Amino acid sequence: MPKILTLFLFFSLYQISYSQIRIYSNEFLSAGAGAKAQALSGAVTASTDDTYSAYYNPAGLVYLNNKYEVAVMHSEYFAGIAKFDYIGVAYKINDSSAFAANLIRFGVDNIPNTLELIDENGNIDYSRISYFSVADWAFLISYAKKSSVTGLSYGINTKIIFRNQGEFAKAFGFGFDIGIKYTKNKWLFGATLKDASSTFNAWFYNTENLEDIFIKTGNEIPENSLEITMPELYLGTARNFKISENFSLKPELNFDISFDGKKYVLISSKAVSIDPYFGAELNFKNIIFFRTGVGNFAQIPDFDKKTLNFQPSIGLGLSFFNFKLDYALTDIGDRSIALYSNVFSLSYSFNRLKK
Repeated sequence: MPKILTLFLFFSLYQISYSQIRIYSNEFLSAGAGAKAQALSGAVTASTDDTYSAYYNPAGLVYLNNKYEVAVMHSEYFAGIAKFDYIGVAYKINDSSAFAANLIRFGVDNIPNTLELIDENGNIDYSRISYFSVADWAFLISYAKKSSVTGLSYGINTKIIFRNQGEFAKAFGFGFDIGIKYTKNKWLFGATLKDASSTFNAWFYNTENLEDIFIKTGNEIPENSLEITMPELYLGTARNFKISENFSLKPELNFDISFDGKKYVLISSKAVSIDPYFGAELNFKNIIFFRTGVGNFAQIPDFDKKTLNFQPSIGLGLSFFNFKLDYALTDIGDRSIALYSNVFSLSYSFNRLKK
């Protein structure tokens, strides 16, 4: 095992030395899965306990209350131009282990390709317009298990990435996420190291039919390359408060610590950037859930001073029979030019486990 680990580390370092480290690489995986988490501004690293755990912290999968769970989500951004789709299934193997599979797509469809709009005689011919899609895909296979330490669980994701830019470029990627979760009385703690081994995307460009256009427009002809997504650490802590017989409250504080360069977050440097975010859920009889969160803090330069910006979010959840319907309203902080986004997600679980 030490020899295998040494070879793996050597290979990773070798690949990094001949690759490009990109800030915000594979950023489509940061869009957020599940309306519940989005209403909480993503602050679920410590509390996640359903199918979406595979996305936020795979260690939370062992806390499923049912043997099987299926979850779906659809959301649209930029006035419906970009679409985010998610489907996940989780299986509770036994009391101490669980398995999950998730498929994610974030893309823009029906983009007109006008490169051939003008024919060889210089005439505009609209029939020569074709359409293509730019889409990012991710397939996650997850496994979680309880450890021999009471309250401690751990999990791992295997990520397969496919990024498609029509007939022009494609990328294939592979990486791992590692997560742990610890519960003690009413306290919850979680940590997820995303892209733990660094995720490598191999880009392949089709320039045969485009080389003349690149030259005429003065653009640099792209070359096949290897892109790296650096590790990112997510930390979270939450606590359950019993308010009354019918109400309970669960606030959670998370920190996103990245190492891929300086970003516009609250705490930023060339080596490390730290992005804090907070969420709280008010629970009524495990039937109705009121949620709110705040995140995306940033110090935005404004002439001779800096302005603190942030993005709040709100949401609602309903649990009836074995269904869970969640709703979130995001981007209400007007952090960008994007319009408000309404996010819905639905999950269904069955074969309830005996406690």
